[in-house]
Amino acid sequence: MKPTLVIAVFLCVVAPLFAQHKNHITATLIPEEHIINVQQEITFFNSSKEALNQLYIQDWNNAFSNKNTPLAQRFSEEFDKSLLFAKDNERGHTKIIGFSDANNALLSWKRLKSKDLLQVQLNFPIHPGQSYTLRISYAVKIPHERFTRYGFNEEGNYYLKNWHLVPAVYDGQWHLYSHLDLDDLYTPPSALKVTFNHPSYLQLYSDQDSIEVTQFGDYTHSRLTYHHRKEAVIILRKNPSFTTIGNQEVLFTTDLEAKNFDETSKVVAIKRVLEFLKQQLGSYPHKQLLITETDYKKYPLYGINQLPSFIRPFPENFQYEMKLLKTTLTQYLENNFDIDLRKERWILDAMQMYLIQIYVETYYPDMKFTGNLSKLWGIRSYNFAQMDYNDQYPYLFMLMARKNIDQPLSMPQDSLVKFNAKIANKYKAGAGLMYVRNYLESPTVDSVLKDFYQNYTLKKITVDDFRSSFEEKAEKDISWFFDTYANTRKKIDFKISKITRSQDSIYVTIKNKTHANVPISLFTLKNDSIQAKNWYTNIPKQQTISLPNTHPNKLVLNYDKIIPEYNQRDNWKSLNGIIFNHRPLQIRAFKDVENPYYNQLFHIPIVYYNYYDGITPGARFYNKSFLEKPFIYDIRPSYGLNSGKLVGAGSLLYRHYRRDSRNYLNTFSLSGSYFHYKPGYSYSTITPAVRFTFRPDDYRSNKRSILLFRNVNVFREVDETSTTEEPNYSVFNTRFVSTQNTVENFLSYSGDFQLSQKFSKLAFTLEYRKLFQNNRQLNLRFFYGKFLHNNTNSDFFSFALDRPTDYLFDLQYLGRSENSGIYSQQIIISEGGFKSKLDNPLANDWMATVNGSTNLWKWIEIYGDAGLLKNSQNDSQFVYDAGIRLNLVTDYFELYFPMYSNNGWEVDDARYAEKIRFIVTLSPRTLLGLFTRKWF
Repeated sequence: MKPTLVIAVFLCVVAPLFAQHKNHITATLIPEEHIINVQQEITFFNSSKEALNQLYIQDWNNAFSNKNTPLAQRFSEEFDKSLLFAKDNERGHTKIIGFSDANNALLSWKRLKSKDLLQVQLNFPIHPGQSYTLRISYAVKIPHERFTRYGFNEEGNYYLKNWHLVPAVYDGQWHLYSHLDLDDLYTPPSALKVTFNHPSYLQLYSDQDSIEVTQFGDYTHSRLTYHHRKEAVIILRKNPSFTTIGNQEVLFTTDLEAKNFDETSKVVAIKRVLEFLKQQLGSYPHKQLLITETDYKKYPLYGINQLPSFIRPFPENFQYEMKLLKTTLTQYLENNFDIDLRKERWILDAMQMYLIQIYVETYYPDMKFTGNLSKLWGIRSYNFAQMDYNDQYPYLFMLMARKNIDQPLSMPQDSLVKFNAKIANKYKAGAGLMYVRNYLESPTVDSVLKDFYQNYTLKKITVDDFRSSFEEKAEKDISWFFDTYANTRKKIDFKISKITRSQDSIYVTIKNKTHANVPISLFTLKNDSIQAKNWYTNIPKQQTISLPNTHPNKLVLNYDKIIPEYNQRDNWKSLNGIIFNHRPLQIRAFKDVENPYYNQLFHIPIVYYNYYDGITPGARFYNKSFLEKPFIYDIRPSYGLNSGKLVGAGSLLYRHYRRDSRNYLNTFSLSGSYFHYKPGYSYSTITPAVRFTFRPDDYRSNKRSILLFRNVNVFREVDETSTTEEPNYSVFNTRFVSTQNTVENFLSYSGDFQLSQKFSKLAFTLEYRKLFQNNRQLNLRFFYGKFLHNNTNSDFFSFALDRPTDYLFDLQYLGRSENSGIYSQQIIISEGGFKSKLDNPLANDWMATVNGSTNLWKWIEIYGDAGLLKNSQNDSQFVYDAGIRLNLVTDYFELYFPMYSNNGWEVDDARYAEKIRFIVTLSPRTLLGLFTRKWF
């Protein structure tokens, strides 16, 4: 063989076996400035088949540098203002001094648009099988921990993660991922050496494989070595409170909090968890495990254990072990596999959540979802109190499926809505492996996971590797798990549509309502005892199967609820009696989880308030459980203490969710109400409506559009001596509203058409809010309304500058007919949007207005309104006002102080206090939206 050929063979076959990426770092912390000065040398090995002329470097610390990075934009999408309003000394950034190669020749470089990715132009290409050394000098300004829990805090402690530069992955294409607070750094594992210099009053903790420590005066030099790692995670603390235990295989260090739990008990729990993981997976591939409270708080076990500690219903040892297991599994899996977490994290989520369920089955088989609350009188009778702890996994996934905002497991992490990324998809993945385990009816899943972990230790993995590991051992076809369960958002929903019996056999027709081709289990029960369980597959539409007639009294699909099925109310058939499926009524206070064997009625006490009915106590009767359901009734009878009358409201509503359409929800409703609108005079409404709701294909987008058709029928007791009010009336209303909302930008526009016997009108509204780089916010609103025809005899239906009559009864006025007093000062921004009370505020022809405001300091703003209004047979009139706005909670609690308007100087008026206007929202559901909007 020719020498050149031998060299080529060596380079292509042998050399890659010994080659690896190397990363050597020398870093010095300057705590007074929260800066780390770094000298770094990266040796990048080209394992691809192509020559590379540039390298890409990930600088995730620089994601905190301004408000325009992808990280800042993601925070904005989730209504998190922390990074947008951060002070300069709280932000992080990286100052690059220069790049050079192994010969100290300078290299040109630039930041990409994202600001947390760098492109370095090489002086010569890296051919396949060759390495290239970069030398970098830079300074890292560490961000405050309040953004992502990583960084510095006021106590002078540091949790350093994503702080140093790392190369991006090239495998035929560059994987360039920006920092999005997803903990999914994707970089080639390397032999990592870090010399970290820090003040001696700080104790250093890391999960290094070896460490050498030297003291030089007031500074400590720690030399850390990591094998096959992506980055160096370093913790520096003044007053550490870590527990460390060791054995022959791994040194375990943790500061997980556990009140009323002594050190001995902690050690016992740690040993139990480590032994469980060794049995289920195998040995940890590194010499040290570092498990912190910060890691747990970043990704906790969501659920009822999020309650405050003084009412938490779980035993201390269970709480501590679950925290420990969850956090340890994260490190155990992520540090074992080389995986693209942004695209394929669900593999590790499935393993993690499955093993947590197995742990509970093994050591806490009787643990309930509500813990010790399940034993309390008043709670134990509820269905949620009887749920096993592991029942929460398919249930919390179904919470999103019922809302029609669930997403496939295979969806990249940066495309998931927050609730799916943090909870629902993780739980769906774990529930899916439990589904496979029950379907295979063997310990195959446990065996596959253990072999997969050991066979791919410190190796690159993909979904294909995970799938092939299952298919090699499974005795049944499980392609459905990957093709349907993981890769689509198809609902799983079966029903028993028909049963016929003979002397020897029972014929059951199973209908697949969604055509998701997955297995379904069928149970035969007699006196609530299981006679048999059978699995059936390949039911694309429906199938009739034959069972031996063992004289059961009930047939149930998915009786053990292992399958995360969309609707279980049609899963059973009773074989006793003429009415096979009679469901008795179950009455519960407040709310409960859905029980498919009962018709549920819930009731809660409620209190309304308006000036005319006064405090209005009552009761609410409804059928809505914790999960969404198609048909909802909601009846709210009340008693007005002022009016002395029975009042209230109610609605019937049907939701039709469309899974694969931008028009994802259609709602058909019939609603009604009966209250008083002035002393001694009542009104009632009956409103049939159809609403079409639209969203973009990107579920993370906050853009929503609504097209509404309704007919508002109003019946009022009218003062016969009044000449300014219309009698009973009916208004057909078509309305289109489109809204897109983030912390930085809000845009909403709408069109409204109304048709009644005596008038028709059009109105258009545009609202825009913008937060600028200097934290100044601009608010603009435009309104135009025009009567197409108007044969009314009063201004009851006219456009209004500041306080519409609300003849459709849409607005939540506390005293809708008041012209003086505190209730007349309530304002709901609608139509003209003015704040001052002008002499002629109504228009029966057309009106055009613009409202604007901008902040002077924090929530103190200056506002101004201007417009034209036109009444028939009169010239158009120019109107204006200006004043101070206290924007305490936008759209929920605001105060307006008029200063100047067509009335002149408002502040000169002796009755100025009566001119102050306020916005207040009392609806608990509306206020709850402030907190839930970031999750959904």
